Amino acid sequence: MSAGKAHLLLVDDDASLLRLLSMRLESRGYRVTTVESGREALAHIQSERPDLVLSDLRMDEMDGMELFREVQSRHPGLPVIILTAHGSIPDAVSATQQGVFSFLTKPIDKDELFAAVDDALRQTPASAGNDDAWRDEIVTRSAVMEQVLDQARMVAVSDVSVLITGPSGSGKELMANAIHRASSRGNRPFIAINCGALPEQLLESELFGHARGAFTGAMHAHEGLFQAADGGTLFLDEIGDMPLALQVKLLRVLQERHVRPLGSTRSIPVDVRILSATHRDVNKAMESGDFREDLYYRLNVVNLRLPSLSERAEDIPLLAKHLVHQVSARNQSSVKGFSPEALSLLVGYGWPGNVRQLVNVVEQCVALSTSPIISQGLVSQALASDESVLPSFNDARAGFERSYLIKVLKMTDGNVTQAARIAGRNRTDFYKLLARHDLEVARFKAS
Repeated sequence: MSAGKAHLLLVDDDASLLRLLSMRLESRGYRVTTVESGREALAHIQSERPDLVLSDLRMDEMDGMELFREVQSRHPGLPVIILTAHGSIPDAVSATQQGVFSFLTKPIDKDELFAAVDDALRQTPASAGNDDAWRDEIVTRSAVMEQVLDQARMVAVSDVSVLITGPSGSGKELMANAIHRASSRGNRPFIAINCGALPEQLLESELFGHARGAFTGAMHAHEGLFQAADGGTLFLDEIGDMPLALQVKLLRVLQERHVRPLGSTRSIPVDVRILSATHRDVNKAMESGDFREDLYYRLNVVNLRLPSLSERAEDIPLLAKHLVHQVSARNQSSVKGFSPEALSLLVGYGWPGNVRQLVNVVEQCVALSTSPIISQGLVSQALASDESVLPSFNDARAGFERSYLIKVLKMTDGNVTQAARIAGRNRTDFYKLLARHDLEVARFKAS
């Protein structure tokens, strides 16, 4: 990653040292944000994820190692460098064993600082070349989504199977395509199929191919998608809906790396990376016997969970603007954006259908708008006509929980004791709820 693009977060309760380090690093071309406590650092990372964190070791309330452990837990892959005036070999060994990237002792030598920062940035996922074209189709400024993208970039370089989970309409195929583009297979075929959209025999034929005369109407031999994707990536969408009989055949292909077309006696070698996705609870499907456990572990070497649109609400204005430009260009329309009132309505909506629903609403608004700016009334009409989109019970409950927690935290200016009392929960349970929904109390404190 080039210095001009890297964003560094400095954490120290010594304001004069913050100024000094900030000036040094900015002179090198880095973009630097400074905060004076671990809590402030976590709040900032939640709203804008940096490329690297440099933190003092000894600070009041939350020290550098405690901050590191929180960062490691919430934002895997984000490197941390620890700075301290109390450096010792045992401290450094302990810190690096736990995963701290580097340990620098004050007074900090300028060249050592630059070398440590450059080294950390070279080894982070985002720095694997400056080319971000692999993720161009995923529009986001959300820290939650950026974390998923960091993980996606890391797994892309290997050939492991990835299971992408998340609610319907959250962009699972886009993420699969991004992983493919970031991989060494990026210039080979990317082929997607929805396993729940076809009847069993047709799905089997599509995946594995068939020989001539394999069944009534099979007038010609048909190459399956495994063969078509050879050397590239096969994306199995809604894998949780695949019939059990086909799950057995898919498992055999993954184990043997050979595919036998329907009605054929000949096996064909295939070199295909498998990415899959589902919105179903696969654990429950395994318990009920609807999904094979051995296949699940083959597919779920790495799991990436995509957030719902309500979990990345800060992306709604950005996505809406991007989609308007995209739809207008495609339809040669003069529509350029939303009025402030219309945008406010979009931001305040729950989006049970996630990004897919937002796309539908934007397309309808662009089609019906008689002016360059989409009005609040058009948005209201589009949302009202889309009420048939319902979330699952679990998604609806999670959305309500998150909205409720945000509301009580705003009412109490981030006072957890008061908020927990209003919610009828003890502090421990309340903190667990906040962690489940990635909510930082510091964001709601009165300034």
